[in-house]
Amino acid sequence: MSTSIKLTKDPIWFLLRRVTIPASVGSLFQTFYNLVDTWFAGKISAEAIGAISKSFPIYFTIIAVGVGLGAATNTLIGNSIGEKKERIASMYVAQSLIFALVISILVTLFGLNVSNYLLEVMGSDTNGIILTREYLDIIFYGTFIVLIQISLNGTLNAQGDTKSYRNVLIFSFFLNIFLNPLFIWGYGFIPAFGIAGLAIATVISQLIGTIYLAYKVNNSKIREYLKAKCFIPKFDYLNQITFQAVPVMFSMLFIGVGIFNILYFIGQFGDLAVAGYGAALRVEQVFLLPVIALNTAVLSIGGQNYGAKAYNRIRELYTKALLFGASFMIIAGIIIFFGAEFFVSLFTDNQEAVTSGIIYLKVAALIGPIYPVFFITTAVFQAVKKPLYSLYLSILRLTAFPFLSLWYVINIRSGDYEDIFYTIMVTNWVMGIVVLIFIGYFLNNVFKQNKSIFSY
Repeated sequence: MSTSIKLTKDPIWFLLRRVTIPASVGSLFQTFYNLVDTWFAGKISAEAIGAISKSFPIYFTIIAVGVGLGAATNTLIGNSIGEKKERIASMYVAQSLIFALVISILVTLFGLNVSNYLLEVMGSDTNGIILTREYLDIIFYGTFIVLIQISLNGTLNAQGDTKSYRNVLIFSFFLNIFLNPLFIWGYGFIPAFGIAGLAIATVISQLIGTIYLAYKVNNSKIREYLKAKCFIPKFDYLNQITFQAVPVMFSMLFIGVGIFNILYFIGQFGDLAVAGYGAALRVEQVFLLPVIALNTAVLSIGGQNYGAKAYNRIRELYTKALLFGASFMIIAGIIIFFGAEFFVSLFTDNQEAVTSGIIYLKVAALIGPIYPVFFITTAVFQAVKKPLYSLYLSILRLTAFPFLSLWYVINIRSGDYEDIFYTIMVTNWVMGIVVLIFIGYFLNNVFKQNKSIFSY
């Protein structure tokens, strides 16, 4: 952790810049990484892009569990540091790694045994399932590497260090450019793995990144109290991690369910529509990066300030993060709207797929300004140790509300392909306005409860 960063003392704008910018750069290269994968998949075939797109809601299981684990680690370590309890923070570091190993086994078994069924529901035929599984199975075998990496990153984020993971993602991006063609088409003694080569390259990159983050944690401030006995399972700590992680995991899983839901309806318009949507989604993710980084920043800054009982700083943090995020997404929306055809054409030359992607991107540009409300509010829920509210928000915004709306528009009103995205736009704006009204009452109640418990 940089000694120049004091998450409970420094001005909020200063902290947002110092924490968000490295996280944004890292997320940028992570998305570039995904874009490179999509580009190489397109060189294999349009069907390969479709396979990667359909694998995402299933692969998202790993992401969901990882985000929950990372948020729990960040929150609990950050709160402990804010309370000046470094020994307890170190215990959470070790117990988080134990949690990561155990949960990775469950996730791997889930992915290997449920993938066929989920792909069939999304409309994949036998050949499509075989193609997708070539990629997906390898990813699931590497789950334990991903979750350990995320746990280590949560430890660093709680101390204000978002630079280390940025370095991992930048390095992985360049390594991926080399490894993808090597394992897809083979060279020398390395055979051609086809689409499976994308997954092999990913697992190798993640392993190297995990080793580097372990080195950084070992050199961090709280390493002083990290002893071998900390790695003996302690159920009190594991229960706290579970309590914080599980609601966030399910919140993220509902994002996967939401994507699955959208792909279910898009799948009714053909595999090329799915391919176009998948390519467009990659583009949208690039422009969402600063907002995703804001989520990390708000969680890290808010976690320590909540532990230090600096409640007014949390209000200030929420307002300023929201202002920055919404302003950025307005500008990004203009670029996305007018550059939609150019962006989608980078990934495929199939005109039907390009047209499908353009339709989504133009509507996505109109949704963008409301997205920061969800990301930043979710981070605040986690920072103040109320992760269940993140779950409630995800259920309403990503599953119940959009599924019923889409089912009505497509099946009852016989809506077209583009009507899927206009429906998503309306549901997001309605939910965003409701969240903005709710958050003020929520924070007042949380801070009032804590003032009645703690004296100053």
